[in-house]
Amino acid sequence: MYMAQRGSIAKEVQPPSSPRRYWTRQGIAEWLVEQLRAREPTIIGIDHGFSFPVQYFELHNLPHDWPAFLDDFQKHWPTDHPHNYVDFCREENPRSGNSRWRRFTEICCKAKSVFHFDVTGSVAKSTHSGIPWLRYIRTHAADRVHFWPFDGWSVPVGKSVIAEIYPALWNKNFPQEDRDPHQHDAFCVAETLRRADLDGTLRTFFEPNLEEEQRGIASIEGWILGVRKI
Repeated sequence: MYMAQRGSIAKEVQPPSSPRRYWTRQGIAEWLVEQLRAREPTIIGIDHGFSFPVQYFELHNLPHDWPAFLDDFQKHWPTDHPHNYVDFCREENPRSGNSRWRRFTEICCKAKSVFHFDVTGSVAKSTHSGIPWLRYIRTHAADRVHFWPFDGWSVPVGKSVIAEIYPALWNKNFPQEDRDPHQHDAFCVAETLRRADLDGTLRTFFEPNLEEEQRGIASIEGWILGVRKI
C-alpha cells in the first residue's frame, strides 16, 4: 500500500506490528475506515474487481443493484470471516461465473476476467477475497465515502472516493528502481493520481467516453478508473 500527499511523492505505508509482518485485507479495510473518518477528501484505488459482468446478474436473477449484489455475494463467499479463504468457498458454490465472461471495462483495457482463476496475472482470487471488504468499508464509512461509479459518476464535493484501478495502465510510466512489482504497481497508482490532482486532469479520469447504454452497463459492472476510450 502506498499513499501520497499533494506536495510529496508517494511513499509506502507499513502494516501495523503483528506476527504476520504484512498487511491483511481486514487490516487494510479497518485502516481505510479510520482514514476516511479522519482525513480530508481522499481518493483510494483498489486493484481488484468491484462487481461482476451482467451475465452473472442475469444467471442468478439478481437485481441490477450494487449494494444488493454486495450482500448476496458476502452470503455465498464469506471471505471476510476469520480463517476463510476463496478456495474453501469455490467447490459447488451456487454463485459462480464463467471465465469467458468479461466486464465491459475489462474488454476495453484487455484485462482478465474476474472469474479467471489459477492463471498468471489472475485477479479472480483477489476479487473474490476483496469484495466482502468493500461491503465492510461501505457499512462502516458510508457517510464519508463515494464508491465510483456505483454511487454516481460524479463525486460530491467533500467526499472521499474509492475506485477500482488497474496498475497496468500506469506502471510503465515510472522507473521501477528498488521496488518489487507489487510495490511498483501501488507506487505508480498513488503517484499518478497525485500528479493528476496537481495538474487538474484528475477529473477526466471520472469521465469515460461511454454511450448511454454502455454507461448503464458500467453502472452495474463497475468501471476501471482512467479507462477513457472504447
